[in-house]
Amino acid sequence: KKIVKLLVFLLILQQASARVFLPAVYSNHMVLQQKTTVKIWGWSEVGEKITISNSWNKDTARAEGNAYAKWETTIQTPAAGGTYTITVNGQYNNIVIEDVLIGEVWLASGQSNMEMNVYWGLPYDEEVKRATNNQIRFFHIGRTSSPSQQEDVKAQWVVCSPESMKSFSAVAYFFGRQLNEKLQVPVGLIGASWGGTPAEVWTPEDVIRNDSVLKAAASKLTETKWWPVKPAYNYNAMIGGVDFSYRLLRS
Repeated sequence: KKIVKLLVFLLILQQASARVFLPAVYSNHMVLQQKTTVKIWGWSEVGEKITISNSWNKDTARAEGNAYAKWETTIQTPAAGGTYTITVNGQYNNIVIEDVLIGEVWLASGQSNMEMNVYWGLPYDEEVKRATNNQIRFFHIGRTSSPSQQEDVKAQWVVCSPESMKSFSAVAYFFGRQLNEKLQVPVGLIGASWGGTPAEVWTPEDVIRNDSVLKAAASKLTETKWWPVKPAYNYNAMIGGVDFSYRLLRS
């Protein structure tokens, strides 16, 4: 009996460790860029067969876990609309991403002017009251840094509401609202800002290394207790995860 229980436990443990996972940017309430090819990827067991389907065209994409326990494929997105679902089926578990919109996706990044929100004392009480809009979604990435590029971030998509609008970049919100009103399409806003940071920390390391002007500028930065100054540290942690998934900055 002990041997049988041990085998059952090991089987459960194996299945639990082999579960398919997705980066945070692929989650409920997400927005995907319209009329394009979108990469979708995640982690799985080596050799695991993965199928990805969606509710806008019923097409099925397939992938397989590689030697690094990762998989990757692409899906085609339609013109703006929604809401939709995306279903990821693995051998041991299924993931259903719900309330997906197709529209325009923008990255809002920078220093304090971009980071500033209503909680900083901005006089936008009336704007806050008007901020209920299911067609605008926020993905806020908190301050963090890393010496190497990350493939995921700690964040989640949220629907625009008076409460979520107050803690999101005010500049990004008003930009997104204008896009939504003029284009009449859903808008996804990815916020990644840190007041006072130099440009070099937001620049990929290989770009700095291969540009003499940027390399010289980076070498002159001095340490401060308020923000990182080492090249690429903010890009690696705050942009790399969504750039890797969404291909926002480089093809």
